[in-house]
Amino acid sequence: MKELAEIEGRAIPYGAKNVDTDVIIPARWLKTITREGLGEGAFETVREKHDNVFDDPEYAGAPILIAGDNFGCGSSREHAAWALLDMGVRAVIAPSFSDIFASNAFKNGILTVALPQEQVDRLLEVARTQPLHIDLEAQSVTTPMQDRFRFEIDSFRKHCLLEGLDEVGLTLERSDAITNYEQRQRSDAPWLAKGVNA
Repeated sequence: MKELAEIEGRAIPYGAKNVDTDVIIPARWLKTITREGLGEGAFETVREKHDNVFDDPEYAGAPILIAGDNFGCGSSREHAAWALLDMGVRAVIAPSFSDIFASNAFKNGILTVALPQEQVDRLLEVARTQPLHIDLEAQSVTTPMQDRFRFEIDSFRKHCLLEGLDEVGLTLERSDAITNYEQRQRSDAPWLAKGVNA
């Protein structure tokens, strides 16, 4: 997982509420065995409409998505986070998120920023013409007009995102303790290392 400390750039001003995971990545895309290419199917039904924000060249490669309340509701598909990553999105700002989506996003290195609706509305307005800056260490979102909105994040999630630690990375941080335990176990109970015959 890539480290995430600061994100600066344009933000896709989507703003829709109750966007479920089937809108983020339709079910027909779930048959893939790789994460690559899922960005092509992201928001497919929204992209069918002419002049949609996702195909606007103004926001091409934007690392931030601004959405409405209850983003990521619906099924628990991790493909939704993979599709956002494949689009280049590293952070989603919304008033609230589905718990499962927020967990999947975190596990894949996407920052979810929950802010009050009036602050999200201000960011939607600014994002139409200006970039945004997210500082995870300071837990803030700022605009070129000096708006500064602070957000809360669990300290464990913050640490993992800053250090780029997924579940494998967290386990590897404990590799010395794991090795010591295994060596002690082989010494204290050598019969376990050879297996137990029925």
